[in-house]
Amino acid sequence: MQHIIISFIGDDRPGIVDNISSIVKRHHGNWQTSSLHHLSGLFAGIIEVTVDKSNEVSLCQELNDIAELNIQLALAPEHQAPTTEKIVLELTANDRSGIINSISSVIHQHNGNLIKLVSNQQSAAHSGQVMFTAKAHIHIDESAIDNMIESLESIADDLMVDISR
Repeated sequence: MQHIIISFIGDDRPGIVDNISSIVKRHHGNWQTSSLHHLSGLFAGIIEVTVDKSNEVSLCQELNDIAELNIQLALAPEHQAPTTEKIVLELTANDRSGIINSISSVIHQHNGNLIKLVSNQQSAAHSGQVMFTAKAHIHIDESAIDNMIESLESIADDLMVDISR
């Protein structure tokens, strides 16, 4: 089976997911994992599908023919098990410009590999201050975890980091 990663963006309208999923089904593909979002009037997503190699080309051609979407396709390499620990960081701080860059730089400096990042802004219950929250899934060597957490916490006095495995 071939794993294909589909990323897309286009004007939000009804039927986008139905159209993509119908094409995948028509080519006997299997929808594996996805993250789909409405963002500022656009609809964007990333999807992993598996398909028999004999249907790979026709599936990719039909997906590329969807005129209303900007689509990119990538064939995934053979999966290899990571040699590092997978951890989840939950981060909370007052929102400010550059906070994602600061966090990702610290993770990178400690040889961490950011696997998934979901971030959000919301008003604090008591003050109405805009708060930044994020959940980051990373792979990192176990011996580097404590130093990375210490470095993350030193980004700002208000940055709180919770870790789970």
